Amino acid sequence: MKTGLVLEGGALRTIFSAGVCDALLAGGIGCDYLIGVSAGIAYGVSYISGQQGRNLEVATRFAPDRRYMGIGNLLNRRNRSYFGLDFTFRRIPEEFVPFDYKAFAAYPGQMEAVVTNVSTGQAEYLPVPRDAEGSARLLQASCALPLMFPIIDIDGTGYLDGGVSDGIPFARALEQGCDRLLVVLTKPRDYVRKPDGALKLIRHRYRRYPEFCETMSRRADRYNESKRRLFELEQQGKALVFAPEDTRGVSRTERDVEKLRLLWADGYEQAAQRMEEIRAFIG
Repeated sequence: MKTGLVLEGGALRTIFSAGVCDALLAGGIGCDYLIGVSAGIAYGVSYISGQQGRNLEVATRFAPDRRYMGIGNLLNRRNRSYFGLDFTFRRIPEEFVPFDYKAFAAYPGQMEAVVTNVSTGQAEYLPVPRDAEGSARLLQASCALPLMFPIIDIDGTGYLDGGVSDGIPFARALEQGCDRLLVVLTKPRDYVRKPDGALKLIRHRYRRYPEFCETMSRRADRYNESKRRLFELEQQGKALVFAPEDTRGVSRTERDVEKLRLLWADGYEQAAQRMEEIRAFIG
């Protein structure tokens, strides 16, 4: 039997997932395989390193910090991202809220991050390196929101946000042999994705990548269908799904620390209340 943990993205809304993961750590719940999209994998590595509360500390300490996110970073020619790339992916884990790379490297299971190949428009599932430089580059690629990040190059291939091509990658977890899935969403169960309002701008900005633009145009339909299939798996007893009842108005670039704390607490409480169900499910 192989347990997989699947983490949806959602930028700062993923603090809900951090709450779920912290409750899993508190309850001694591990997994054999973890796959995350965008902030899902960026937050998920702290679960793998066993650092309960680390994501909450990072979010509440740095969300108001313009070095972490802000238009100034996007306008900076050396950054070209709404998020400070060096500050977020190097200085925070190395200087301010240390990441336990030793524990991370010791994790015996499998970890993958979803990225979208800008040339093909297809999802790729890349193993997360256990070193600081390699993991940081892959996390940047998975988190690279269109229009808000530059295209991230990895070994000569350009990538953007994994959520564009596979927002809830439970099918990949099944392909990798998982027969029990814990899936954490960052929007309520009844959320229905609508076509991207910036699609016209995206088509212009990425006109050199027609396959990527086509994937963007189909993103909403694909996401909604994926969610329908996920709930079918849940009905069949093959998945446990966690989702916020309300996102408390938290945006992808939320700066309100109290709202972030409350959404984290919602995730923690939901998983803690379901702990016996989780233990029975994973055996």
